[in-house]
Formats: sequence, structure tokens, C-alpha cells
Amino acid sequence: MFYVSRFMQFTYSAKSIDGQIKSGKQEAKDKEELAAALRSQGFFLMSVEDGSEKKRFDISALLAKLNFFQKISLVERIMFTRNLAVMIGAGLALNRALTVLKMQTTSKKFQAIIGQISDDIQAGKPFSESLNRHPNVFPDLYVSMVKIGETAGNLEEVLNNLAEQMKKDHDIVSRVKGALTYPAVILAVMLIVGYLMMTIVVPKLSAVFLELGADLPLSTKILITMSDIMKNYWYLAAGGAVVGVYLFRMFLKTSFGKRRLDELILKMPVIKNLSKQLNSARFCRTLSTLVDSGVPIVKALEILAHTMTNTLFSDSLKNAAEEIQKGKTLFNAMEKYSGLYPPLVTQMVAVGEETGSLTKVLIKLADFYEEEVNNITKNLSTIIEPVLMVIIGAAVGFFAISMITPMYNVMNNI
Repeated sequence: MFYVSRFMQFTYSAKSIDGQIKSGKQEAKDKEELAAALRSQGFFLMSVEDGSEKKRFDISALLAKLNFFQKISLVERIMFTRNLAVMIGAGLALNRALTVLKMQTTSKKFQAIIGQISDDIQAGKPFSESLNRHPNVFPDLYVSMVKIGETAGNLEEVLNNLAEQMKKDHDIVSRVKGALTYPAVILAVMLIVGYLMMTIVVPKLSAVFLELGADLPLSTKILITMSDIMKNYWYLAAGGAVVGVYLFRMFLKTSFGKRRLDELILKMPVIKNLSKQLNSARFCRTLSTLVDSGVPIVKALEILAHTMTNTLFSDSLKNAAEEIQKGKTLFNAMEKYSGLYPPLVTQMVAVGEETGSLTKVLIKLADFYEEEVNNITKNLSTIIEPVLMVIIGAAVGFFAISMITPMYNVMNNI
């Protein structure tokens, strides 16, 4: 543990010439400095105690404060929901269960949030209302289902459904991230090797070309210019990259930028099918959970619209909710979005509505598309690998042609 010394804090009592008593706390380097400060105010030090010898800077405390601002992971929320369902099912009072969960979690931020929820419940507020005060941790879907569980008296069942829903989302996202790990590593290595080539190899070759007076083609001039910038003006290149990434992130945070990216994703080979099936699986699983929990279909679609990661799917669900309010069926509202939802989804939704088994149909669809996503992600690295090889080959080819062509020109002129 690391400490930084500061002034000492003293608790003192002093008396003036006319008998006035003054006491309190004051910081000073030592007792002599404290006595001198009091004398300048017309007081004489009578008694003094060292209240805290050192004000200490505790690195562990700082780390705890930094940890407080960390985002609460989906895994933590899953464990919270699942354990809460088990405790409620065992007959434990909600407030007592929250106290136990607060002690179990390692996140300081989550501990504080659970403590606030527990205090709200002790003050007489409903559980759903307490959760609603923390939208970054408990989204509309979570709060709405808990509210239904409170009203219907089946909170344990609702919490189990929520935990299962979040686990499915976590599994899908984990599979997609896992499939992209290998291509990301290859790309990172390629960038590092490219940087070393541009800052070490190219400058040496360009010096040789300059000494021989070789006639350089355009591609070689471009490569040498890029190498010069990366070697001698790396701070400009790094600054430009940082600014570029920042501006791109800011652009994606705008509704226009997010929509353009989502449209691009739905046009990219392989990725578009993965996105459609991923969003279809989430749509089916979440809607079945909401409807099965007693949420009206219109309200369920409005809640679901806020949970979709793709704005095009989100807008389609908002429009579907409006269409159903006008008297149309879910199938009628969805069939015009054939570019988003696979035909199987809309057709099975129609069957579910006609037979009165919509939730069962949605669950089967969710299982089907989650398996499809699993199959795609298993082969995703295999699909992306040839694309990376083509990109790497093109970069190596450009480099080789740019460096070898001047050499041939020099040899021909000899």
C-alpha cells in the first residue's frame, strides 16, 4: 500500500487574553506551527491532540473507486437474477434476499445499486419501481417482466425466464465474439508486421534507389511517402488515427450514422445472414418470454424494439406495434419486412396466431435460429480466413511490385 504524507491534523483548545475559549480542528506541519498560527489570531494554545498523523493516499481505495465506474457485466446480472429466483422460491423475503446478494457480488457499483433497491423496498416501493431507477443495469424488458411477476404473483417464474433469456443472449454474443477472435489476431499481427516493414525495410530500400538514381514508379513513390510519414512523423500518423477513430465513433453514436452502419451490415456477404438470424432469434425468444409472462402484444413489441441492436429491426417492431393497434395481425405487420425477417419467421408467426400457440411457435423458431447462429459462428473463422489471405496477399503483392520494379529498371539500365 502506498501513502503520500500531508499535513497533520490537530484537535486543539486555545484561550485568548480576555478569557475567550476557542477549540476545533486545524491542519499544520507540527504543533509549533499550529501554536504560531493561533498566536497570530490572539489565542494561546492550551491543549492539543494529534487527530490523524497522516492523511493517506490509499491505492486500493482508488482502485475501488475506479471499479465503481465499471460497467456491470451481463454475467453478473444473470447470476443476480438466477440466485434471486432461487431465494424467493425457497421462501426468503425479498429484502433479505437482496441483502444476501449484495454481500455475494464483488462489484462495488452493483453492491451500491442492490443496496439502493433494498432501501427502496424497505421504504415501501414496489420491486419493479426500484429497478426502474437503474435503467443502465435493468432495461425496460427486465422491469416490465418483473412488474408482471409482481402483479400475477409468479415473480420466481418470471425471474427464471429472465435469467434463461439473458443466458441465451450471452451464449450467442460469446459465440460471435469467439468466432471473430482469430481473424482479429491475424489482422493485428498483419498490422504490426506492416508497420515494421514500412519503418525498417522500406527506408533502407529507398536509400538504395536514391543512390542509384532509379526511376521510381507511382506505387513505389506512394509507398516511400507513407514510410517517411510513419517513420519521421509517426506522431502525426498516430494522432490522425486517434482522431479518425474518435470521429468515427462519434458518427456511429448519431442516429444517422448508426442506421447507415446497420444498413451496411445487412448488405455484407455472410454477415447479413448472421445478423438476420441473430436478430430473428432474439426477437422470437424475447417476444415469447414477454407474451408468456402476460405482457400485451403491443407493449411487448414496444419493449422489444428497445432491446434490438439493429435500428432497422427496431423500427420494424415499432411500426408493427402501431399496425396491431389499428387491428392488423402480427403476420400482416411483419410480412412487408421480408428483407429483414426470413420467410420462415413470418409464416410460422401466421400459423401461431391462427392456432393460438404463438408462444410455442416462437420458442421453436428461437431454438432453430440460435442453432443456425451457432453453426455459422463455428464456420465463421473458416469463411473469413480466405478473405484475410486475399487482403494480406494483395498488400504483400503491392509491396513486392513497388520494391522490385525499380530494381528491374536499374538492372536493365546497367
